[in-house]
Amino acid sequence: MEPRRLLLLVSMAIVLAAASSHPAAGLLDGLRVPLTHVDAHGNYTKLQLLRRAARRSHHRMSRLVARTATGSVKAAAAPDLQVPVHAGNGEFLMDMSIGTPALAYAAIVDTGSDLVWTQCKPCVECFNQSTPVFDPSSSSTYSTLPCSSSLCSDLPTSTCTSAAKDCGYTYTYGDASSTQGVLAAETFTLAKTKLPGVAFGCGDTNEGDGFTQGAGLVGLGRGPLSLVSQLGLGKFSYCLTSLDDTSKSPLLLGSLAAISTDTASAAAIQTTPLIKNPSQPSFYYVTLKALTVGSTRIPLPGSAFAVQDDGTGGVIVDSGTSITYLELQGYRPLKKAFAAQMKLPVADGSAVGLDLCFKAPASGVDDVEVPKLVLHFDGGADLDLPAENYMVLDSASGALCLTVMGSRGLSIIGNFQQQNIQFVYDVDKDTLSFAPVQCAKL
Repeated sequence: MEPRRLLLLVSMAIVLAAASSHPAAGLLDGLRVPLTHVDAHGNYTKLQLLRRAARRSHHRMSRLVARTATGSVKAAAAPDLQVPVHAGNGEFLMDMSIGTPALAYAAIVDTGSDLVWTQCKPCVECFNQSTPVFDPSSSSTYSTLPCSSSLCSDLPTSTCTSAAKDCGYTYTYGDASSTQGVLAAETFTLAKTKLPGVAFGCGDTNEGDGFTQGAGLVGLGRGPLSLVSQLGLGKFSYCLTSLDDTSKSPLLLGSLAAISTDTASAAAIQTTPLIKNPSQPSFYYVTLKALTVGSTRIPLPGSAFAVQDDGTGGVIVDSGTSITYLELQGYRPLKKAFAAQMKLPVADGSAVGLDLCFKAPASGVDDVEVPKLVLHFDGGADLDLPAENYMVLDSASGALCLTVMGSRGLSIIGNFQQQNIQFVYDVDKDTLSFAPVQCAKL
């Protein structure tokens, strides 16, 4: 394949984003909710944005790998001896309101977990948040869920005992962050639409540095406690704008979650099966078959990229990780192919937290030729990435860096690679579809 010409590369552009018996199921057909990047209002330089995103990605990748490893241990141990480790955090915030009267707050959106939760009074231990902490006693629509609730039994870890009536929960994240409290039901408001009876964690003991961008978390995973599952919407979609674009990223729920032929040609829409990992039911797994770097096609060994019997391995698509991580058996040949085809000297990328960087010419990057990068999935779906979705420029050091790194135990397709591509997660049909779209115009 011909090299891809990198034109007008924005310096360090980052995007780092079943049927239900729920009371609101069937009341909602489709909904559009805007998402905001967690650093959008931080007044950071582009170099700071890149470093912050890379650091969060490394931490999240470590948590996700720890979660899958913990899941495999849990499967072989007595269920009451293990507390599962969850993904936690993300890169995008959703504005919503909770309670009656409604209290507005921003929550982190996470496709890698299920539980919806916020901090609640009276706090035993709470982190600082920019909005008031939710007070259950001030809402006329709040109610706790009993231990006999089916949603309580859906929790990976509940604290119900013979003496307990209310369903308690504990969620522990891989970086020692955690939330603990009671599972409750409440009216949530999204985009002026009231959703009664949403089950959520009302957390009175919450600790960790990763949640301070918002007042809690909204899980969009595949499990029964996620917002998508509770509302019985069957599918959702997002389209993540570039970080230097002031437009928000649309999250489309239910009937609105489709790729319009007004924004993408029918031929451009690619679809691949979503596969399930019984030990990690929240994650959206896909089968990555091969990579293409410029003129080099790299087959990927199924032994390294398939979900293993113990629940480790596999490839997930994740909105909350910025960088793409590939098992070393795929990353090493990819790195070698890039180094051979870039025609630029290798540079040190440690300052920005990336592994493979090149010294950009003094004349600038307008005419730098970058090898094409294509991810080949099961079912013949090809994710043909534009150069700005996998190369970034650190203008301070003149390093042109690849936003793909190596990993062990799990591969992750990050949101940097997803910018200006609409993704549709069809949970009912177990498919993931995508097509290039100008997200700001969607």
